[in-house]
Amino acid sequence: MITLLLIIPIIGALLIAPIQEDSLTNQSKMKNIAISTSLLNLLLSIFLWLEFDSNTTQYQFVYEFDYLTFCHFNFGVDGLSLYFVLLTCFVTPIAIISNYNSISKNIKFFLISFLLLETLQLALFLVLDLLLFYIFFESVLPILFIVIIVYGSGEFRFRSANLFFLYTLFGSLFMLLAILQIYSYTGTTDFQLLSLYDISLDSQKVLWISCFLAFAIKTPLWPFTGWLYRAHADSPLAGSILLAATILKFATYGMLRVLINFLPDASNYFSPFVQTIAIVTLIYASLATIVQQDTKTLIAYSSIAHMAVVTLGLFSNTIQGIEGAILLALAHGFVSPALFICVGGVIYDRTGTRLIPYLRGLATYMPVFTILFFLFTLCNTGIPLSLNFLGEQLCLIGIWEVNPLVAALGATGIVLSACYSIFLYNRISYGVYSPNMNSVLLKDISRREFMILIALLIPTVLLGIFPNVILDSIHVSITTLLYTV
Repeated sequence: MITLLLIIPIIGALLIAPIQEDSLTNQSKMKNIAISTSLLNLLLSIFLWLEFDSNTTQYQFVYEFDYLTFCHFNFGVDGLSLYFVLLTCFVTPIAIISNYNSISKNIKFFLISFLLLETLQLALFLVLDLLLFYIFFESVLPILFIVIIVYGSGEFRFRSANLFFLYTLFGSLFMLLAILQIYSYTGTTDFQLLSLYDISLDSQKVLWISCFLAFAIKTPLWPFTGWLYRAHADSPLAGSILLAATILKFATYGMLRVLINFLPDASNYFSPFVQTIAIVTLIYASLATIVQQDTKTLIAYSSIAHMAVVTLGLFSNTIQGIEGAILLALAHGFVSPALFICVGGVIYDRTGTRLIPYLRGLATYMPVFTILFFLFTLCNTGIPLSLNFLGEQLCLIGIWEVNPLVAALGATGIVLSACYSIFLYNRISYGVYSPNMNSVLLKDISRREFMILIALLIPTVLLGIFPNVILDSIHVSITTLLYTV
């Protein structure tokens, strides 16, 4: 089953490759193939979820490929990776459909790129080898680099692509050195074998810092936040959706799988340091968000603030905190792409601008869109009955048990998120209609846009009401991550 998850997007890419882009019919055929294969993968991932046994901590659906002497692929899924796999399969068709009409040139490369990205992301969450984890961690960089340059908007997209590539590559090099050092200590990079070894605290500290640097840049935490908002602002809409929904979750998954799991002593030792960095990131990003005038940049900064809360939960060493971090990461994977679709898709496609001072009075001409935008804005602030609310509350409850002061500072993010979210919604939805916009072009959302936003809203609300659907599946796996002092 896992092999099918990895292979189906590649099959879709191979089917698209020989088709010529010389007619609208062929372009439509390529889009239909890409969407169909990604939806098929989504159905397969749901079947995987239904068959998953949540009462064990063992890896399930394990597949080994050892027919080549120089390569040994080992894949499997457990409670830590299951929902990241589901999120990847859920978001990929939405990313492709979001740019269904706006990408008209080089459509073949665009579709193949996102199908390959799906396979590479799934491989990262499913692989059971530390060296292959690093390879797949880095493998998305070249494709996203090209996507930002070729399909991005803005005259600074070359700089944004370079910053994205160089920032993340720089941090990951230290993780590679740490992995090689781990191999020299233990003679293996297999996850199951590594869990049996006991590395001394002094060695763990060096390895932990090297790996944490890579994850801190990918999260991103202060002071490595400079690449994210630029990458979001200049990438195509589908690129922003993937960045927000899944690429940033690489770091969340890496902290769970590598730092907390294999280097527990060092993780416990450096927890106060991480909590301090997360609080600084949260307050800095929230204050920076309030003053932004570009809508995509504003949503990108809000992502940084939410991921800082996720980091607080991960390093709380409590069941509530770690489970809350996973819930908030999933909620962010639904709500943040929806907000990017609202501001970088719906509004930008109709007005040609993302500057807040040029946008006013959209509720007059786009009432259905305004209602959906309002709902996602509330979810972004962490309103009750949303998955964001449960994630944030569990993260803060978990960190409260460890350090009430850190939890109190972390709670300021709730107030600040309400400030910038309501500010954005109020400024562009109400008030006197802006003379800078052409009211003839301001048609309400299309059926395609409506279905995309509803598809993101339904799991946000349903999982916010019934969180045990997720918590029951991950609870047993999370208990193995707790560090006993």
